[in-house]
Amino acid sequence: MSSIVTDQGIVHYEAYGRGKPVILLHGWLGSWGYWLDTMEALKKQYRCYALDFWGFGESGKRKEKVTYQIGDFVNLVDQFMDRLGIDSAPVVGHSMGGTVAIALAIRRPERVQRAIVVGSPVVGSSLNIFLRLAGKPWIATVVWHMPTALKFGIKAFSPLVVKDWPSWYKMITRDLSRTTLEAFFRSIGSLHQTDLRPQLPGITTPVMGIYGVGDNVVQPSQAQIIASTAPVSRVKMMSGSGHFPMLDEPAAFNEQLAEFLGFKFPNLN
Repeated sequence: MSSIVTDQGIVHYEAYGRGKPVILLHGWLGSWGYWLDTMEALKKQYRCYALDFWGFGESGKRKEKVTYQIGDFVNLVDQFMDRLGIDSAPVVGHSMGGTVAIALAIRRPERVQRAIVVGSPVVGSSLNIFLRLAGKPWIATVVWHMPTALKFGIKAFSPLVVKDWPSWYKMITRDLSRTTLEAFFRSIGSLHQTDLRPQLPGITTPVMGIYGVGDNVVQPSQAQIIASTAPVSRVKMMSGSGHFPMLDEPAAFNEQLAEFLGFKFPNLN
């Protein structure tokens, strides 16, 4: 277990492998643990850094300096790379983490060699209605104070989200227990309000979108926004996946990721 101290509190991360650095970002209510198989697959060529956003996982829960907006998490990754002496690296993000990766590439293009987004919303209105409602403070507060009902709802929805839903349910309930109420509703509320479409045509970073055809959390059509808007882009639709391609089809996902990480773009490498 490793950590760094930022201006907004402690950030927990795990590092694994040897080689060039790769940054891995989790989604809403998640943690670094979603990337275990990916880190194992990339370990011979890359040193993977999987971190927990403020308010999630093992990272700090201080709320006075963090509003849990997408911009806060962009700042977190920027500080994280600075503290570890990583000038630039590929950034891979799942769901909310992918939105952060693109936002970082837009704000600090020199930091992001390439951005890989997995089931990520480019525009927040693509979120499932239940996630959009979770961003409303009064709804989130009511749900938060009914933990049994919240866990029951997640369990009922699990088979529609991921293939191995029993294992996923254990992960998300563990991570949910480490999440604060403020991080719960403010982060998803900020994600709902995010719209990166106006900035995408000017992005200089190569972008890859990996989406599950059966995604019930984020509309898979977000892939077409990336394909038609980002100047240097690639899209992979995974027919056997829902919102978690790295869990539903790990071998195929890791193969696609490794290929994009190693691809030599003319005049970009």
